[in-house]
Amino acid sequence: MRSYLFLLLFCFSNLVYSQSTIKKAQNSFEDAQQYVRQNVFDEAIKHLTEAIKADPKFQNAYLQLGDIYKRLRNTQKAKENYRLAVNSAPIENPNTYFILAETELQTGDYVQAKQNFENFLSKATNVDPKFTDKAKKYILDCNFSIDAIKKPVPYEPFNMGFYVNSEYRDYFPALTADGQTIIFTRNVKGNEDFYTSVKKNGEWQQAKSLSDNINTVNFNEGAQSISPDGRYLFFTGCNRPDGLGRCDIYVCRREGNDWSKPINLGQTINTGEWESQPSISADGSTLYFLSNRPGGFGGYDIWKSTMDDEGYWTTPTNLGPNVNTPYDEATPFIHPDGKTLYFSSDGWPGLGQKDIFYSKLQSDGTFSKATNLGYPINTFNDEFGFIVSADGKEGLFSSDLDGGFGDVDIYRFKLPEKLKPELVTYVKGIVRDSETKETLEASVLVINLKNNAAAYNEITDKVTGDFMAVMPANESYSFSAFADGYLLYSKHFDIKPTDANKPFELEILLDKIKVGSKVLLNNIFFDTNKFDLLPTSLVELNILSDLLKSNPNMVIEIQGHTDNVGEVKANQKLSENRAKAVYDYLVSNGIDKKQLNYKGYGETQPAFDNATDEGKQKNRRTEFLVVKIN
Repeated sequence: MRSYLFLLLFCFSNLVYSQSTIKKAQNSFEDAQQYVRQNVFDEAIKHLTEAIKADPKFQNAYLQLGDIYKRLRNTQKAKENYRLAVNSAPIENPNTYFILAETELQTGDYVQAKQNFENFLSKATNVDPKFTDKAKKYILDCNFSIDAIKKPVPYEPFNMGFYVNSEYRDYFPALTADGQTIIFTRNVKGNEDFYTSVKKNGEWQQAKSLSDNINTVNFNEGAQSISPDGRYLFFTGCNRPDGLGRCDIYVCRREGNDWSKPINLGQTINTGEWESQPSISADGSTLYFLSNRPGGFGGYDIWKSTMDDEGYWTTPTNLGPNVNTPYDEATPFIHPDGKTLYFSSDGWPGLGQKDIFYSKLQSDGTFSKATNLGYPINTFNDEFGFIVSADGKEGLFSSDLDGGFGDVDIYRFKLPEKLKPELVTYVKGIVRDSETKETLEASVLVINLKNNAAAYNEITDKVTGDFMAVMPANESYSFSAFADGYLLYSKHFDIKPTDANKPFELEILLDKIKVGSKVLLNNIFFDTNKFDLLPTSLVELNILSDLLKSNPNMVIEIQGHTDNVGEVKANQKLSENRAKAVYDYLVSNGIDKKQLNYKGYGETQPAFDNATDEGKQKNRRTEFLVVKIN
């Protein structure tokens, strides 16, 4: 809109000084002005065309035709008429070069656009510096584009199909980590709602409205982000009764097969300004979003807020000058790797209008300088609403490419290697009662053992008992599941790059607390032939401590085991010392000694084959046995 008003200003200055000497042409031009003032553009175009027919050198008629086509979003026609204006007569106002060059840039005519921006700068005097600055910025775009076209990246878009797309506008795709559920925005006769499709046997099923608890008739819902496990939906709601500004960010939680009512995220995130286009990190601890609140670099910037230990969102911070520009950023998407941010911007050098960029989270907490995804992923059109599948293989976006089903469709394409995020995998499963096999509402906790941060901390669905936790590669994780009245489940994951294409699927069977039940503690660690607890053991020990505090009548025996390497007596002593180390830690953490016993079994109770290295490693283990319930 700002650009269009600028164009009108240029043209009005031309209109003052340039009239046709041919009466018929001038009369047709003046007739056109009546229709322009009434926004009846078909008639205005008709009369301006007659004026040009009577006077092929009528520069202002060409200029106004260009303005009208620009307003009608027919940039190609606008460019044609601006060029005719430049060629029809000497240029009295250098601003004409700017408006022509802008349409050339917006239609991919980069060489000519650069030349005409340079013409504007060489001839412009007494022009507002913001326009000369913009011309200089546009020249950077032209230089980048000319070079990018010479070095195209691999790109072959595929339509998502008629079960996802429709005759309407379908856009803003969001995927769960397993790639089996897509949620997107559909605009039907001006009303934006959410639709969803699931994949069965490798094929997307017919999309349906997401939920009557979220979709409304009176308000628009859009620009959403789904948590990788599919449990939380963050979205943009505008002009709602509980809103704090024109557009606010809301959240819903999936409950069985339906969704909760939307909840406004409150005054820390939402202000009297414009907040929109949220993206939630895989661990649920960081929310990225768009806002024009004070303190930014331009019109719309990308901000982030983290969740504190009490579950409250902290005051948002701006992502800084490596991401944000004096122009506009849009549609941030943080990949499940937690490090790669994809977003759109018209401020960084690009191919015209908004391009898609990526930036990497660095060790100091800042983001790297934005990198353009390249041509032909980016073009002279607006590119936005871009996401990447959790496995990093595909990018999804919306466009009006030829051959689509509607106004705008959702497309996918294979992401070039150099544009891919970090490798991740996920663990997906269901928690059940070990005896009845009924699903359980249980806590699932995944801890990154390198930084002791929670990669996933969620309660399973109370109806389905399912969960899905994302785990970036090259890390080690402790995995725990527990529910009231049940013993805990323990597992350990060392995620290597080769695991990225091999998601883990678990059926977790929790045992009720009863005498004779035994639990293998997979995240108790010691150095070789030593019995000092390693710091990475504390996560699991604290969970065990909480279990004992919640069940003060339960008495357990902590058991240490070894493989068969070395002397029998030495193994017996080592296993006893390791069991005692666990015992001592629990006592120091407030557990009553009456709840605890410990014993070392050495190599006498192998659970796995000691003939293999893997079996030996698994036999070096710590367990606990429920021996009494008082």
